[in-house]
Amino acid sequence: RICWIAGYSLYLVASLLMVFYECHANIVSLQLEIHKFHVEDFSKVMGRTQKILIVAIATCNQLNILLNYGRLGLIYNEIANLDLEIGKASKDFCGKRHWWSFRLRLALSIGLWMVFIIGVIPRLTLGRTGPFFHWLNQVFTQIILIMLQLKGPEYCLFVLLVYELILRTRHVLEQLKDDLEDFDCGARIQELCVTLKQNQLLIGRIWRLVGEIGAYFRWSMTLLFLYNGLTILHVVNWAIIRSINPNDCCQLNRLGSITFLSFNLLLTCFYSECCVKTYDSISHILHQIGCLPTAEEFQMLKMGVKEYILQMQHL
Repeated sequence: RICWIAGYSLYLVASLLMVFYECHANIVSLQLEIHKFHVEDFSKVMGRTQKILIVAIATCNQLNILLNYGRLGLIYNEIANLDLEIGKASKDFCGKRHWWSFRLRLALSIGLWMVFIIGVIPRLTLGRTGPFFHWLNQVFTQIILIMLQLKGPEYCLFVLLVYELILRTRHVLEQLKDDLEDFDCGARIQELCVTLKQNQLLIGRIWRLVGEIGAYFRWSMTLLFLYNGLTILHVVNWAIIRSINPNDCCQLNRLGSITFLSFNLLLTCFYSECCVKTYDSISHILHQIGCLPTAEEFQMLKMGVKEYILQMQHL
């Protein structure tokens, strides 16, 4: 393990040196462009801040991987364990929620977006770095920008993994509610109460998993949101400056950049919102179970539902 850490540390130093050099080259090119258009106040500050944010994001991402590899390993192990335990808890309940597999849904929702990011960034940045920028520096800059933007799909991947775990847990709870609606379930009431308790414990573990994922991605995603927001302002600023040039061929590229940067952030928000709504729907199912005649008849079930509802209120 020490050899792997040492090897990754060397890779980290080399990649950060490349980022530092490319940001310096970008700042020099930006300074020449600003001097050409005589906009040395707001554009200069915004441009340099944007380049410094690139260094900050790259440094944060690499150090996060180096220092929190143990936490990331625990996250992967917990996801695998939850997958197995939810599968055991749901083996007595039939019913499918999707006609397509989870891998296919991941490929469509995450894989296609990653391919799009890798393909679209070079086209959106081509020709926008000005005539003072060497083509080799432009290639390395595009690689750095792709690595930064891929942090969004990486976060979305973990959000969708949690979303799938919550969906499967909710599915078990829905099947449990259907069984409790059967008035002949008295002989199985103890088994159903045990299933309800297992479901409660699984939801608690999923919530703790969400906390670990949030801690791992906290700074990376915060800096990505800041960078994309500042870059959108920077692109709009240069679009206004160059609007006086009738031969400017990059206006559509700038519009594409703004759309892409916004969508990469909105996609993470959309998946997170889906995850939150699915989690909140569990409380609604619990209230439905609590209103069933079976819950009023069996005290053990009634107390189990109340305990589950209290847990959901405090998580």
